[in-house]
Amino acid sequence: MTDERNAIPQKIGLVLPGGGARAAYQVGVLRAIADLLPARTANPFPVVTGTSAGAVNATAIAVHADRFRVAIGNLERVWRNFHVNDVFRADTASMLRSGLHWVLAMMSGGWLLPPPKSLFDNSPLRALLAQHFDFDGIRRSIAAGHLDALAMSAAGYINARSVSFFESRPGCTPWTRTRRAGEPAILSLDHLMASVAVPFLFPPVLMGDEYYGDGAMREANPFSAAIHLGAQRLLIIGTRNESRTATPSPPLCPTFGQIFGYMLDSLFTDGLYSDLERLTQVNEIVKRLGPINTESVRLQHIDMLVILPSRDLSELARHHVKSLPRALRVLLRTMGAMNTGGGQLMSYLLFQDSYTRELIALGYQDAMRRSDELRDFIEGQQVDPTATTRRLRLLPSREEKRAEAKQ
Repeated sequence: MTDERNAIPQKIGLVLPGGGARAAYQVGVLRAIADLLPARTANPFPVVTGTSAGAVNATAIAVHADRFRVAIGNLERVWRNFHVNDVFRADTASMLRSGLHWVLAMMSGGWLLPPPKSLFDNSPLRALLAQHFDFDGIRRSIAAGHLDALAMSAAGYINARSVSFFESRPGCTPWTRTRRAGEPAILSLDHLMASVAVPFLFPPVLMGDEYYGDGAMREANPFSAAIHLGAQRLLIIGTRNESRTATPSPPLCPTFGQIFGYMLDSLFTDGLYSDLERLTQVNEIVKRLGPINTESVRLQHIDMLVILPSRDLSELARHHVKSLPRALRVLLRTMGAMNTGGGQLMSYLLFQDSYTRELIALGYQDAMRRSDELRDFIEGQQVDPTATTRRLRLLPSREEKRAEAKQ
């Protein structure tokens, strides 16, 4: 029997979740994809969605969607030459000023100084993005047919919902679900800065009558935007390695820095893996029963290919600590992020070229190891539906099923 899903080319959605400095890994994977495609190829992903730092990478693709290799080359140059001070002020004077502000605000109960909006000042990032991104390029890409839709997520602090702001060709309609929505917009630097506004670290962004923060907050369904915008297959580039780290013996009480890194890890990745598991289960149902389309339920098969780091990025980050500005190293040491288990926080804040270059190289290598699979997926060929489930253990194994049956 011929698979109807392969009868016509299917629209691929590229999903780029957040991850702070870890998003350099995505650039390496995208560089490999660009090298696998013929020169002068236009963007192969009609739908591109991004969250937080992933939204930065998504925007770079959308702005130059007519020349995919050029878009990735420009993006790679930025990430390869990153320094912390390109993202937030980490010089000694700025760090002291921020620390004193927090201390005086706490000691005076807010009488001497109002509570600070964030720990860091990320105005350098706004200036950098304004320099490299011409947001009118998004409109040109859509008009020329090189892009169907770009979406970036942000979380509203007042309405407490995740909003996927999207710009698209005609025909894409808004959607509303519990605690999440999709809203059409003329995407701008404000939308991007809102998406990258990590809580506590960076200040929220006012758009209209609401303040917005990092899009990973409340984003329980990170694939939703791509599917709503017409994607029938998903290429997902994550930023977390799923291998278990060894537990120290005896176990150590977590420091504040370790807990904060754990929180960021949950913020950026938990929704992704929950949605992967949910989509895997939906695909199993559709495989057995066929597509379901009623007034209240719509289930269809979504092919997906997931690329994840083959190494623990937290461990890689620990080798680049000395490249951080001294004032930031002092702050991280005070928080306990330099101790065993504190690598997670560093891995998200280490916007330094030595670290980002290593992540780009790792992403490139991981993608090239799966070059045949990637090329087939982009060309619309059938992929092994069990590949993702085997790698991520999204469905119980036969042994686990037998154990459950016995119970």
